Amino acid sequence: MTTLAPREPRTTNPGPPPPFDPELAPALAPLAEVLPPAILPSMISSVRHSIAGQRPSDEDLARGGAIELQERRIPGPPGAPDVSLLICRPRTVVTPGPAVYFTHGGGMVLGDNRNLIGEMLDWVQELEVVLVSVEYRLAPEHPYPAAIEDVYAGLVWVADHAADIDVDPDRLVVAGASAGGGLTAAATLLARDRNGPRLAGQLLACPMLDDRNDTPSGVQMAGRGVWDRTSNDTGWTALLGEARGGPDVSPYAAPARASSLAGLPPLFIDVGSAETFRDEVVAYASRFWLAGGDAELHVWPGGFHGFDAMVPGAALSQAARAARLRWLRRVLQTCSGPAGCRCRRAPREAA
Repeated sequence: MTTLAPREPRTTNPGPPPPFDPELAPALAPLAEVLPPAILPSMISSVRHSIAGQRPSDEDLARGGAIELQERRIPGPPGAPDVSLLICRPRTVVTPGPAVYFTHGGGMVLGDNRNLIGEMLDWVQELEVVLVSVEYRLAPEHPYPAAIEDVYAGLVWVADHAADIDVDPDRLVVAGASAGGGLTAAATLLARDRNGPRLAGQLLACPMLDDRNDTPSGVQMAGRGVWDRTSNDTGWTALLGEARGGPDVSPYAAPARASSLAGLPPLFIDVGSAETFRDEVVAYASRFWLAGGDAELHVWPGGFHGFDAMVPGAALSQAARAARLRWLRRVLQTCSGPAGCRCRRAPREAA
Protein backbone atom coordinates (compact mmCIF):
# COMPACT_ATOMS: atom_id res chain seq x y z
CA MET A 1 0.00 0.00 0.00
CA THR A 2 0.96 3.67 -0.37
CA THR A 3 3.09 5.10 2.43
CA LEU A 4 3.01 8.86 2.98
CA ALA A 5 4.88 11.01 5.46
CA PRO A 6 2.75 12.53 8.25
CA ARG A 7 1.43 16.02 7.56
CA GLU A 8 2.87 18.94 9.46
CA PRO A 9 0.55 19.56 12.41
CA ARG A 10 -1.24 22.85 12.96
CA THR A 11 0.46 23.14 16.35
CA THR A 12 3.99 21.79 16.73
CA ASN A 13 4.22 22.45 20.48
CA PRO A 14 0.75 22.05 22.01
CA GLY A 15 2.01 21.46 25.54
CA PRO A 16 2.21 18.30 27.65
CA PRO A 17 -0.37 15.55 27.07
CA PRO A 18 -3.27 15.23 29.49
CA PRO A 19 -2.91 12.41 32.01
CA PHE A 20 -4.63 9.09 31.63
CA ASP A 21 -7.34 8.20 34.11
CA PRO A 22 -5.54 6.33 36.94
CA GLU A 23 -7.95 3.38 36.75
CA LEU A 24 -7.46 3.05 32.99
CA ALA A 25 -3.71 3.61 32.73
CA PRO A 26 -2.61 0.12 33.94
CA ALA A 27 -4.47 -1.46 31.00
CA LEU A 28 -2.31 0.25 28.38
CA ALA A 29 0.78 -1.97 28.65
CA PRO A 30 -1.05 -5.29 28.04
CA LEU A 31 -3.18 -3.65 25.34
CA ALA A 32 -0.05 -2.56 23.49
CA GLU A 33 0.90 -6.21 22.98
CA VAL A 34 -2.19 -6.65 20.77
CA LEU A 35 -2.75 -3.10 19.56
CA PRO A 36 0.45 -1.01 19.63
CA PRO A 37 0.00 2.78 19.81
CA ALA A 38 1.78 3.28 16.47
CA ILE A 39 0.64 0.84 13.77
CA LEU A 40 2.61 0.85 10.52
CA PRO A 41 1.28 -0.50 7.20
CA SER A 42 3.52 -3.55 7.54
CA MET A 43 1.77 -4.44 10.82
CA ILE A 44 -1.81 -4.54 9.56
CA SER A 45 -1.78 -8.27 8.80
CA SER A 46 -0.44 -9.29 12.21
CA VAL A 47 -2.86 -7.03 14.08
CA ARG A 48 -5.74 -8.48 12.07
CA HIS A 49 -4.61 -11.95 13.08
CA SER A 50 -4.49 -11.00 16.76
CA ILE A 51 -7.96 -9.48 16.66
CA ALA A 52 -9.41 -12.45 14.77
CA GLY A 53 -8.34 -14.69 17.63
CA GLN A 54 -10.70 -12.78 19.94
CA ARG A 55 -13.75 -12.98 17.66
CA PRO A 56 -16.83 -13.90 19.75
CA SER A 57 -18.81 -17.03 18.93
CA ASP A 58 -22.57 -17.28 18.39
CA GLU A 59 -22.85 -18.64 21.92
CA ASP A 60 -21.01 -15.62 23.32
CA LEU A 61 -23.31 -13.21 21.48
CA ALA A 62 -26.53 -15.07 22.36
CA ARG A 63 -26.00 -14.43 26.08
CA GLY A 64 -27.54 -17.64 27.31
CA GLY A 65 -30.38 -17.55 24.80
CA ALA A 66 -31.56 -14.02 25.63
CA ILE A 67 -30.57 -12.77 22.18
CA GLU A 68 -31.53 -14.30 18.85
CA LEU A 69 -28.95 -14.07 16.07
CA GLN A 70 -29.42 -14.02 12.33
CA GLU A 71 -26.87 -13.44 9.59
CA ARG A 72 -28.13 -12.02 6.31
CA ARG A 73 -26.32 -11.34 3.07
CA ILE A 74 -27.93 -8.48 1.19
CA PRO A 75 -27.10 -6.91 -2.16
CA GLY A 76 -24.08 -4.64 -2.00
CA PRO A 77 -23.41 -1.50 -4.03
CA PRO A 78 -23.72 -1.89 -7.82
CA GLY A 79 -20.96 -4.16 -9.10
CA ALA A 80 -19.73 -5.01 -5.58
CA PRO A 81 -20.06 -8.15 -3.44
CA ASP A 82 -22.96 -8.77 -1.09
CA VAL A 83 -22.88 -7.13 2.33
CA SER A 84 -23.09 -9.19 5.53
CA LEU A 85 -25.47 -8.04 8.27
CA LEU A 86 -25.50 -9.54 11.77
CA ILE A 87 -29.00 -9.07 13.22
CA CYS A 88 -29.40 -9.42 16.99
CA ARG A 89 -32.82 -9.15 18.60
CA PRO A 90 -34.25 -9.79 22.07
CA ARG A 91 -35.74 -13.27 21.91
CA THR A 92 -38.90 -12.37 23.84
CA VAL A 93 -39.96 -9.36 21.70
CA VAL A 94 -41.70 -9.96 18.37
CA THR A 95 -43.52 -6.69 17.61
CA PRO A 96 -41.77 -4.05 15.45
CA GLY A 97 -39.40 -2.10 17.65
CA PRO A 98 -36.58 0.41 17.46
CA ALA A 99 -33.34 -0.48 15.75
CA VAL A 100 -29.69 0.50 15.94
CA TYR A 101 -27.66 0.14 12.76
CA PHE A 102 -24.07 -0.27 13.97
CA THR A 103 -20.75 0.12 12.14
CA HIS A 104 -17.67 -1.37 13.77
CA GLY A 105 -14.32 0.28 14.36
CA GLY A 106 -10.83 -0.71 13.29
CA GLY A 107 -9.17 2.30 11.68
CA MET A 108 -10.60 1.41 8.25
CA VAL A 109 -8.25 -1.60 8.12
CA LEU A 110 -9.32 -3.95 10.95
CA GLY A 111 -12.31 -5.83 12.38
CA ASP A 112 -15.66 -7.25 11.35
CA ASN A 113 -19.30 -6.94 12.33
CA ARG A 114 -18.76 -8.86 15.59
CA ASN A 115 -15.96 -6.56 16.66
CA LEU A 116 -16.50 -5.11 20.17
CA ILE A 117 -20.31 -5.17 20.11
CA GLY A 118 -20.76 -6.01 23.79
CA GLU A 119 -22.17 -2.59 24.61
CA MET A 120 -24.59 -2.80 21.71
CA LEU A 121 -25.82 -6.18 22.94
CA ASP A 122 -26.51 -4.46 26.27
CA TRP A 123 -28.79 -2.09 24.32
CA VAL A 124 -30.62 -5.09 22.85
CA GLN A 125 -31.38 -6.33 26.35
CA GLU A 126 -31.90 -2.98 28.10
CA LEU A 127 -33.92 -1.17 25.42
CA GLU A 128 -35.33 -4.08 23.41
CA VAL A 129 -33.80 -2.74 20.22
CA VAL A 130 -32.94 -4.75 17.15
CA LEU A 131 -29.21 -4.44 16.52
CA VAL A 132 -28.01 -4.66 12.92
CA SER A 133 -24.21 -4.74 12.69
CA VAL A 134 -22.80 -4.25 9.20
CA GLU A 135 -19.61 -5.71 7.76
CA TYR A 136 -17.79 -3.59 5.20
CA ARG A 137 -14.79 -4.08 2.95
CA LEU A 138 -11.50 -3.05 4.53
CA ALA A 139 -8.66 -0.94 3.19
CA PRO A 140 -6.05 -1.06 1.76
CA GLU A 141 -7.40 -3.97 -0.32
CA HIS A 142 -10.60 -1.98 -0.84
CA PRO A 143 -9.97 1.78 -0.79
CA TYR A 144 -12.58 4.54 -0.72
CA PRO A 145 -15.48 4.44 -1.49
CA ALA A 146 -15.87 0.69 -0.83
CA ALA A 147 -16.47 0.87 2.94
CA ILE A 148 -18.95 3.74 2.98
CA GLU A 149 -20.90 2.38 0.02
CA ASP A 150 -21.19 -0.99 1.80
CA VAL A 151 -22.37 0.73 4.98
CA TYR A 152 -24.89 2.85 3.10
CA ALA A 153 -26.20 -0.11 1.08
CA GLY A 154 -26.87 -1.98 4.31
CA LEU A 155 -28.60 1.04 5.85
CA VAL A 156 -30.91 1.46 2.86
CA TRP A 157 -31.73 -2.25 2.95
CA VAL A 158 -32.68 -2.08 6.63
CA ALA A 159 -34.94 0.92 6.04
CA ASP A 160 -36.56 -0.67 2.99
CA HIS A 161 -37.02 -4.07 4.67
CA ALA A 162 -37.97 -2.83 8.14
CA ALA A 163 -41.19 -4.85 8.19
CA ASP A 164 -39.31 -8.03 7.26
CA ILE A 165 -37.02 -7.76 10.30
CA ASP A 166 -39.65 -6.37 12.74
CA VAL A 167 -38.17 -2.88 12.87
CA ASP A 168 -40.02 0.40 13.29
CA PRO A 169 -38.49 2.58 10.51
CA ASP A 170 -39.37 5.76 12.44
CA ARG A 171 -37.07 4.68 15.26
CA LEU A 172 -33.90 3.82 13.37
CA VAL A 173 -30.68 5.14 14.91
CA VAL A 174 -27.24 4.80 13.35
CA ALA A 175 -24.23 4.25 15.60
CA GLY A 176 -20.54 3.54 15.23
CA ALA A 177 -17.23 3.62 17.05
CA SER A 178 -13.84 4.90 15.89
CA ALA A 179 -13.61 4.28 12.13
CA GLY A 180 -17.20 3.06 12.36
CA GLY A 181 -18.11 6.39 13.93
CA GLY A 182 -16.64 8.20 10.94
CA LEU A 183 -18.45 5.89 8.54
CA THR A 184 -21.68 6.44 10.47
CA ALA A 185 -21.27 10.21 10.22
CA ALA A 186 -20.63 9.82 6.49
CA ALA A 187 -23.72 7.61 6.12
CA THR A 188 -25.89 10.33 7.66
CA LEU A 189 -24.48 12.81 5.15
CA LEU A 190 -25.28 10.40 2.32
CA ALA A 191 -28.79 9.81 3.65
CA ARG A 192 -29.35 13.58 3.65
CA ASP A 193 -27.80 14.21 0.25
CA ARG A 194 -29.34 11.20 -1.52
CA ASN A 195 -32.77 11.63 0.09
CA GLY A 196 -32.21 8.30 1.77
CA PRO A 197 -33.52 6.83 5.05
CA ARG A 198 -34.91 9.25 7.63
CA LEU A 199 -32.92 8.65 10.79
CA ALA A 200 -33.96 9.24 14.40
CA GLY A 201 -30.41 9.93 15.57
CA GLN A 202 -26.71 9.24 15.21
CA LEU A 203 -24.38 8.06 17.97
CA LEU A 204 -20.65 8.51 17.31
CA ALA A 205 -18.23 7.05 19.87
CA CYS A 206 -14.66 8.41 19.51
CA PRO A 207 -15.20 8.81 15.74
CA MET A 208 -12.45 8.99 13.10
CA LEU A 209 -13.51 12.10 11.18
CA ASP A 210 -10.57 14.02 9.70
CA ASP A 211 -7.94 12.64 7.31
CA ARG A 212 -5.74 15.74 7.76
CA ASN A 213 -4.53 14.31 11.09
CA ASP A 214 -2.92 17.58 12.14
CA THR A 215 -4.66 18.63 15.37
CA PRO A 216 -2.90 19.54 18.65
CA SER A 217 -4.35 16.45 20.35
CA GLY A 218 -2.77 14.28 17.66
CA VAL A 219 0.62 15.81 18.41
CA GLN A 220 0.14 15.56 22.17
CA MET A 221 -0.73 11.87 22.04
CA ALA A 222 1.91 10.71 19.52
CA GLY A 223 3.29 7.38 20.70
CA ARG A 224 0.84 7.22 23.62
CA GLY A 225 -2.35 5.37 24.39
CA VAL A 226 -4.26 3.59 21.63
CA TRP A 227 -4.29 4.61 17.94
CA ASP A 228 -1.81 7.47 17.82
CA ARG A 229 -1.02 9.84 14.94
CA THR A 230 1.13 7.26 13.13
CA SER A 231 -1.68 4.69 13.26
CA ASN A 232 -4.05 7.33 12.03
CA ASP A 233 -1.84 8.07 9.03
CA THR A 234 -1.73 4.34 8.33
CA GLY A 235 -5.53 4.06 8.36
CA TRP A 236 -6.25 7.15 6.31
CA THR A 237 -3.54 6.36 3.75
CA ALA A 238 -4.91 2.83 3.38
CA LEU A 239 -8.32 4.32 2.63
CA LEU A 240 -7.34 7.31 0.47
CA GLY A 241 -3.82 6.68 -0.83
CA GLU A 242 -2.04 9.79 -2.06
CA ALA A 243 -5.22 11.87 -1.75
CA ARG A 244 -4.98 11.68 2.05
CA GLY A 245 -4.65 15.15 3.53
CA GLY A 246 -5.03 16.86 0.16
CA PRO A 247 -7.63 19.34 -1.05
CA ASP A 248 -9.96 16.94 -2.84
CA VAL A 249 -11.05 14.48 -0.14
CA SER A 250 -14.78 13.78 -0.12
CA PRO A 251 -16.84 14.41 3.02
CA TYR A 252 -18.22 10.90 2.52
CA ALA A 253 -14.68 9.68 3.24
CA ALA A 254 -13.80 12.20 5.97
CA PRO A 255 -16.92 13.85 7.41
CA ALA A 256 -14.88 16.73 8.88
CA ARG A 257 -14.57 17.90 5.26
CA ALA A 258 -18.34 18.48 4.92
CA SER A 259 -19.16 22.05 3.94
CA SER A 260 -22.43 21.93 5.88
CA LEU A 261 -23.69 19.90 8.82
CA ALA A 262 -27.22 21.26 8.54
CA GLY A 263 -30.23 19.01 8.17
CA LEU A 264 -28.75 16.03 10.03
CA PRO A 265 -30.39 13.90 12.75
CA PRO A 266 -29.73 14.53 16.46
CA LEU A 267 -26.16 13.70 17.44
CA PHE A 268 -24.49 12.07 20.43
CA ILE A 269 -20.72 12.31 20.15
CA ASP A 270 -18.00 11.53 22.67
CA VAL A 271 -14.24 11.16 22.96
CA GLY A 272 -11.49 10.80 25.57
CA SER A 273 -9.40 13.78 26.60
CA ALA A 274 -6.22 11.71 26.19
CA GLU A 275 -6.62 10.53 22.60
CA THR A 276 -5.76 11.56 19.06
CA PHE A 277 -9.36 12.30 18.02
CA ARG A 278 -10.20 14.74 20.84
CA ASP A 279 -9.88 18.01 18.93
CA GLU A 280 -11.53 16.89 15.70
CA VAL A 281 -14.50 15.55 17.67
CA VAL A 282 -14.92 18.80 19.62
CA ALA A 283 -14.67 20.78 16.37
CA TYR A 284 -17.31 18.58 14.72
CA ALA A 285 -19.75 19.06 17.60
CA SER A 286 -19.16 22.83 17.52
CA ARG A 287 -19.89 22.95 13.79
CA PHE A 288 -23.03 20.87 14.39
CA TRP A 289 -24.35 23.47 16.84
CA LEU A 290 -23.40 26.32 14.52
CA ALA A 291 -25.51 24.64 11.82
CA GLY A 292 -28.50 24.62 14.18
CA GLY A 293 -28.21 20.94 15.05
CA ASP A 294 -29.10 19.02 18.21
CA ALA A 295 -25.86 17.61 19.64
CA GLU A 296 -24.71 16.17 22.95
CA LEU A 297 -20.92 16.15 23.43
CA HIS A 298 -18.89 14.39 26.13
CA VAL A 299 -15.12 14.60 26.57
CA TRP A 300 -14.21 11.92 29.10
CA PRO A 301 -11.29 13.08 31.30
CA GLY A 302 -8.29 10.79 31.05
CA GLY A 303 -9.90 8.46 28.54
CA PHE A 304 -7.71 6.90 25.84
CA HIS A 305 -9.11 5.82 22.50
CA GLY A 306 -11.75 3.11 22.97
CA PHE A 307 -11.21 3.02 26.73
CA ASP A 308 -14.72 1.88 27.59
CA ALA A 309 -14.54 -1.11 25.24
CA MET A 310 -11.05 -2.08 26.46
CA VAL A 311 -11.72 -1.58 30.20
CA PRO A 312 -15.51 -1.82 30.54
CA GLY A 313 -15.48 -2.19 34.32
CA ALA A 314 -13.74 1.13 35.03
CA ALA A 315 -15.82 3.92 36.56
CA LEU A 316 -15.17 6.23 33.60
CA SER A 317 -16.20 3.50 31.17
CA GLN A 318 -19.43 2.90 33.04
CA ALA A 319 -20.17 6.64 33.04
CA ALA A 320 -19.59 6.83 29.28
CA ARG A 321 -21.84 3.85 28.58
CA ALA A 322 -24.56 5.17 30.89
CA ALA A 323 -24.54 8.52 29.05
CA ARG A 324 -24.95 6.79 25.68
CA LEU A 325 -27.75 4.60 27.04
CA ARG A 326 -29.63 7.64 28.42
CA TRP A 327 -29.36 9.49 25.11
CA LEU A 328 -30.42 6.45 23.11
CA ARG A 329 -33.40 5.80 25.35
CA ARG A 330 -34.51 9.42 24.99
CA VAL A 331 -34.11 9.49 21.19
CA LEU A 332 -35.90 6.19 20.65
CA GLN A 333 -38.88 7.45 22.66
CA THR A 334 -39.04 10.70 20.67
CA CYS A 335 -40.95 11.16 17.44
CA SER A 336 -38.76 11.46 14.34
CA GLY A 337 -41.37 13.50 12.52
CA PRO A 338 -41.01 16.99 11.01
CA ALA A 339 -37.99 19.10 11.90
CA GLY A 340 -38.33 20.53 15.39
CA CYS A 341 -40.88 17.95 16.53
CA ARG A 342 -39.91 16.64 19.98
CA CYS A 343 -43.17 14.92 21.00
CA ARG A 344 -42.82 11.89 23.22
CA ARG A 345 -43.78 8.43 22.07
CA ALA A 346 -45.94 6.23 24.22
CA PRO A 347 -43.99 3.61 26.22
CA ARG A 348 -43.65 0.26 24.46
CA GLU A 349 -46.06 -1.50 26.80
CA ALA A 350 -48.78 1.04 25.96
CA ALA A 351 -48.12 1.03 22.21
